[in-house]
Amino acid sequence: MERRYFEQRKGRVEIIPMIDIMLFLLVFFIMITLQMIPDKGLNLQLPASSQAKMLPRPHYTINIEKDGTVRVKGHRYDLNSLQKMLAHDSDPGKTQITIAADKGVPFQDFVHVMDACQKAGVSDIGIAAKTAK
Repeated sequence: MERRYFEQRKGRVEIIPMIDIMLFLLVFFIMITLQMIPDKGLNLQLPASSQAKMLPRPHYTINIEKDGTVRVKGHRYDLNSLQKMLAHDSDPGKTQITIAADKGVPFQDFVHVMDACQKAGVSDIGIAAKTAK
């Protein structure tokens, strides 16, 4: 059977590539949405401040519990591993950190965490506090 040069063919809609693209878009939007969910941190009794201000969403929220335990995004860190984790961030100089310490935490523990952040190269550090009434 011969085909002629000007013979018309019926158009087809290829559904398989369209499904592939839709799945790719779905995965892309799920990953972006997960990046947008803020780190809630732990339930801490923050100290009160009459001058507390809202800061932009930080890259990391470092939580210091009463017993001195340091947690970031649900993972427990000692000071050395915290410093290494922050130093291996894409650009520590542009990393924004908020330190949330329970009001019962000794100030020395707070200073140790700040030192670890600064040794890692982080310079944008915020301190979490609740607004005083």
